[in-house]
Amino acid sequence: MLLLSRVSVAASAHIRKYATESCDVLIVGGGPVGLALASALSSSPVVRQNLRVALVEAGDLDKVRNWHSAPDQYSNRVSSLTNASCTFLQNKGAWKFVQRERTCPIEQMEVWDGISDARINFNAAEMRSTSQLEGMSRLTENLNLQRGLLQSLDEIPRLDLIHKTKVTSISREAEGHGAWPVVELDNGRRLRTRLLVGADGFNSPVRTYAQIPSFGWSYDTQGIVATLVHQPRTAYEGPNTTAYQRFLPTGPIAFLPLSRTVSSLVWSTRPHIARVLQASDSSVLACMINAAFRLPQLSLQYLYNRISEAQAAGTPLTAQQVQEEILWREKSHGIDHHSALSTSSAMRSDSAAKIPPTDSHLLPPLVTSIQTGSIASFPIRFNHTESYLGEGPGARTVLVGDAAHTTHPLAGQGLNLGLGDVECLANCIENAVLSGSDVGSHTALQPYARERYLVNHTILAAVDKLHKLYTTEFEPVVWARSTGLEIVNELDSLKAAIMMTAGADSQRSGMAAGWDAMSNGLQTVESVARLARTIGGGMSGILGAGAHALTKKISEYRKV
Repeated sequence: MLLLSRVSVAASAHIRKYATESCDVLIVGGGPVGLALASALSSSPVVRQNLRVALVEAGDLDKVRNWHSAPDQYSNRVSSLTNASCTFLQNKGAWKFVQRERTCPIEQMEVWDGISDARINFNAAEMRSTSQLEGMSRLTENLNLQRGLLQSLDEIPRLDLIHKTKVTSISREAEGHGAWPVVELDNGRRLRTRLLVGADGFNSPVRTYAQIPSFGWSYDTQGIVATLVHQPRTAYEGPNTTAYQRFLPTGPIAFLPLSRTVSSLVWSTRPHIARVLQASDSSVLACMINAAFRLPQLSLQYLYNRISEAQAAGTPLTAQQVQEEILWREKSHGIDHHSALSTSSAMRSDSAAKIPPTDSHLLPPLVTSIQTGSIASFPIRFNHTESYLGEGPGARTVLVGDAAHTTHPLAGQGLNLGLGDVECLANCIENAVLSGSDVGSHTALQPYARERYLVNHTILAAVDKLHKLYTTEFEPVVWARSTGLEIVNELDSLKAAIMMTAGADSQRSGMAAGWDAMSNGLQTVESVARLARTIGGGMSGILGAGAHALTKKISEYRKV
């Protein structure tokens, strides 16, 4: 067996141009999903002994491998890893390389409607989980995860890791039905592979080569991310391990904990609002983040307009001016300045005893500043390929992660879906080796497509449904979703089931059911009753007879 090595541009310059090499599995893409697949395959003794695996990445992975950051400085690209994802990484030996002190468990979640204020909370203590991990999920920077995966791969000598190298073309051998894909790189190498894996993101060259169609749409929404600085929680409030999400008509805003004094922002909003916020001084954005978790939509829209008009006039508002506007709006809405809903005091507590407001657990701490250089934005879209496997001229190809599906970030499931793909595909490849099958054959890969497509599509559809459900201000729908949310919040067994099946348990089985339960449950009380019967076992009698009437009342809107 030829021992494969790590090769960069400089090292590969001596390889004869256009000499064709062969490998069994070639992964295109060195993001978290591609590296996770490389790690999963390389950690399998049977795969290591029988297959040659290579990974190609255009970026400089040495920068990721050597990434270091000050303890109070965090990247703005973060992911919430479910316990199922963490367990998978543990089982493959990669999680031990992830810097633990730069991760944060999510012990609780507070989620509420920006119009009705209907609320649901999730608490890890409510779960009957088999997981030995803390919390419902764990937040980490993507760079922390990528570095950990690279360090795990450094211990495995049989991986050909080719970075700082772009794919220039992908073609197919002209040798009949069993022809292999041939990948040409900009350093002169030509790699012929039994199985080509596209882990190369939304604009996937591998998907293009395989001619796999996809369907989807761009949301009228832009995502804003930033790293937020705030005061630590008091002893009365406990640690900063609660995630907060408010569903505004313009899109959800989420506050995700990273450390005692640092949290991450993911704010989905209309593109014109995103442009206004990004063009503002970071101190103004900090004020608006605090307001977005507290003020009614009417006042938020007024503030967006004021800031936009001032920018257009060439006299942008200062943070002090914006804060004065916010305080005036709070007063006009009758917000008690002793409440956590008020931004009037940075301490928001008794100055002597430092006792927080009684409702402080319902809202995130006030943002005091934003980490320099951390503000960024990105488009939000829904996309799903019609298949995960290439056929005909595109045979011997398979897609994972964003190359196969992209979703709204409101549920934080994008990377978890990709890691679920990786776990399933790695098992299929290992099973093919054990049975003596061709790892690139449609027969060997079909179990992956069969298992993952329906699961992913169910979650994608549920998240899309939640987005559409919460961007309407149509009163019957607001009432219906609020009623559904409040009923679910009262059913602890159902909430526990939703958490477990949405990934808080260490097993992936049933994840799609959890997200489908949440989206359907918020639309009608009748669906909550149905899910309660299915998941909770005998809870259906708790719900009143008004469920069927409610379904009729909003059925016309749901058909639109």
